Amino acid sequence: MHAMHYAVTLPADYDMEIIRRRVKSKGPLLDTFEGLGLKAYGIRERGVDGSPVNQYAPFYLWDDPDAMNRFLTGDGFRALARDFGRPTVLNWQGLYHRSGPAADRPPRAFTRRIEPIPDDADAAGAIENARTAHEELAAADGVHTTALGLDPRRWELVHFTLWSDTVPESAAGERFRVLHLSAPGSGRPVAAPHAVTVRQPERRS
Repeated sequence: MHAMHYAVTLPADYDMEIIRRRVKSKGPLLDTFEGLGLKAYGIRERGVDGSPVNQYAPFYLWDDPDAMNRFLTGDGFRALARDFGRPTVLNWQGLYHRSGPAADRPPRAFTRRIEPIPDDADAAGAIENARTAHEELAAADGVHTTALGLDPRRWELVHFTLWSDTVPESAAGERFRVLHLSAPGSGRPVAAPHAVTVRQPERRS
């Protein structure tokens, strides 16, 4: 699994109905994109759920890195860059993903949280703690999908969770509404547990 995210920040007075119409017409084009696990077409609107900006900000889970590269160099992303400018694309190595109790219902929102791993922290321990938290989160009511990724260049973790309804007040991170979900990867791309085992340092006596 590879996680990917980018955000197109729009003017404060931008008509977000333009984005809604764009997603309605173009979103289904990726419903059968080979190698894509899922794409959540997310937006943030200024003044809604505490957002200070208008953004179009989709989040992806890729089953195949070659498919991710094919998408980034293909016509769809080329059209996005033409209309809004080419965005900075963040990506993370997949560490864990699992579907939750609400995986059979369309998600209405997702949260994304970036967690830096401090320089003086043990990376393996930080990752294992984060993975354990996602295992617990995956069983929570309202969770459609949850995933964890690592960017080793910046040494930061990304926490991504799709929610079937309103995001709980206790959930941390930026909040996005989901306009459409493309999930071509075997129907439900994250239906089974997937994790990367992190080897803990050996203790020496």
